[in-house]
Amino acid sequence: MSIRFDNRVAIVTGAGNGLGRSHALELARRGAKVVVNDLGAAVDGKGGATSAADTVVAEIRQAGGTAVANYDSVADAKGAANIIQTAVDAFGTVDVLINNAGILRDKSFAKMELADFEQVIQVHLMGSVYCTKAAWPIMQAKNYGRIVMTTSASGIFGNFGQSNYGAAKTGVVGLMNVLRQEGAKNGIMVNTVAPIAATRMTEALFPPKILPYLGPHFVTTAAVWLASEACTLSGEIISAGAGYYAKAVMVEAEGVMFDPEKPVSLEQFDAAYGRISDLSKATPFPSSLAEVEKVFKLTNKL
Repeated sequence: MSIRFDNRVAIVTGAGNGLGRSHALELARRGAKVVVNDLGAAVDGKGGATSAADTVVAEIRQAGGTAVANYDSVADAKGAANIIQTAVDAFGTVDVLINNAGILRDKSFAKMELADFEQVIQVHLMGSVYCTKAAWPIMQAKNYGRIVMTTSASGIFGNFGQSNYGAAKTGVVGLMNVLRQEGAKNGIMVNTVAPIAATRMTEALFPPKILPYLGPHFVTTAAVWLASEACTLSGEIISAGAGYYAKAVMVEAEGVMFDPEKPVSLEQFDAAYGRISDLSKATPFPSSLAEVEKVFKLTNKL
């Protein structure tokens, strides 16, 4: 077992069930001291209990590992700060943060109450923001950190009835894209996993015959690797599930450059749209400034 987390302190949010539980168990098995965070709520985020986190902590300890429980909500800034403080109080620091906690409140956009939209954003996106914000200065001071966000194909590609979830899951990718740049000088790697897994949140979405192949352990392999010292990359999005792994990227077509000193008419745009949307030579950009640089080079003004 060459990839280890000895003397590393890891926090996994939403670790009382499913993916988070699997991540926490694997981190502990590989030597990490783990904070198992779970509010103990239902899939829709309502209610709460300490039993979910406590059960996972007991599993880790019974296997010879080290773990403590935390029951705060990531959706509250003070609660998120307390999750990080739990790691500091118990183990002195934090090295790894896996932002996994989430809820579902699915409904078509026309029928969805704004409160349900806002709460899903609050848990997935703002929860990732709050926890990362609290861990960030600790990681900056030690010039080391591994942060793993959790996105979804619902955000990357879309899925009917999940406008709130999709928006939140795309939001964490945007957060990662900026933090990977801001964290680089302090050795903080920020990456994202996109799970394909049957958990209590998602199992109803899959045909029963494929459920046996969608265990959380497949996703954990990617998530924990991204959290390890073996990963020297930042800004990666890895789709993972059922033994399948693939890097996902947002790309831009080669594009069409009109004369920048003349207006472009709707008719010109319409006539060129086939070339504008041609992805045969599509490339990703390392930053938004790289796109701007490309445009200015094409204008011959740079």
